[in-house]
Amino acid sequence: MIALNVIAVVGGLAVVCLTAVSAIRTVVVPRGIPSLLAGSVFLGVRLMFRVLAGRSPSYERQDRVAALYAPIALLALPVVWLTFVLAGYMCAYWGLYAGSLHHAFSLSGSALFTLGSTSSHSLPIQALGFAEAGGGIGLLALLISYLPSLYTTFSKREAAVALLEVRAGSPYPSGEEMLRRYHAIEWQGGLTQVWLDWEGWFVELEESHTSNSALAFFRSPTPERSWITAAGAVLDGASLACSVLPEHSPETELCIRAGYIALRRVAAFFGIPFDPDPKADGPISVTRAEFDAAYNRLAAAGLSLRADREQSWRDFAGWRVNYDQVLISLCGLVTAPPAPWSGDRAKPYRAPNALGGLRRRLGPRIAP
Repeated sequence: MIALNVIAVVGGLAVVCLTAVSAIRTVVVPRGIPSLLAGSVFLGVRLMFRVLAGRSPSYERQDRVAALYAPIALLALPVVWLTFVLAGYMCAYWGLYAGSLHHAFSLSGSALFTLGSTSSHSLPIQALGFAEAGGGIGLLALLISYLPSLYTTFSKREAAVALLEVRAGSPYPSGEEMLRRYHAIEWQGGLTQVWLDWEGWFVELEESHTSNSALAFFRSPTPERSWITAAGAVLDGASLACSVLPEHSPETELCIRAGYIALRRVAAFFGIPFDPDPKADGPISVTRAEFDAAYNRLAAAGLSLRADREQSWRDFAGWRVNYDQVLISLCGLVTAPPAPWSGDRAKPYRAPNALGGLRRRLGPRIAP
């Protein structure tokens, strides 16, 4: 009997410690460290929402269902944490001869939620009660204090995405449309500032969407917008500028590099495989016919283009191959809208196996 009590105390406190570590890794540590417990919560909620969305081909239905996924999973996380803490301390109380499991449950619940409805005269149990009360308040305070930071980052991301509708077309932005619009208003030099702004946006995206991975699943206020299709439009615009225009600024190439590095880091966090050093002539999802059609439309709009279309295609493909695979995979992961050259060719992402990659990494992180 004594051995069973010792196991109950040690096992219960181990559960509490592991839960605390999960909360710290999810909320406090400012880097993308997967948490098995948080990942399991997000995976479970994701599977539930996948069932709700069904096999409907309608993007509108999928978007309505997916819009609730990240907020509900985020709210479910502290409930799971508190449940594990309550169960862990209940086992510890029972192991310290607190009486029946029902009484141990009452002691744990009373301490965790600071009700004071159940007490004990045993000094070890009282000490555990004080620790549990402090830990429970701390868990809730961590999540509540970081939610404003999460939504501030989300708002900043979405401001740039919304502005892109003005610069790159609607309902879905495209890099080709961006070049046409800047030419139409005779402000092609203004593209340099666009590349600079989005280089900074990509740097912030890499940090925020790995340390706060729940952000990847927070959807834009309108169904037609998405952070990942906006990223694809800017990268395609920069790649077209580098490949078809006679001249481009150095900031154009730096924007592309910042973009594909950011998307690769986010993809790596979610366990999405990609080639870190693709060949310049490697396969991409944009066909030569699609490129030629875009080239013709740009020429018809009056842009001065490089005469060697074959070399332009090779240059475009050489830039696009750096981010093509991760762009399409991330579009599938977050159920992106069918924007040209990105969401329109994405498929729902599936982890390679039930224990791998994405399924281990779906836990959110809420650190700033």
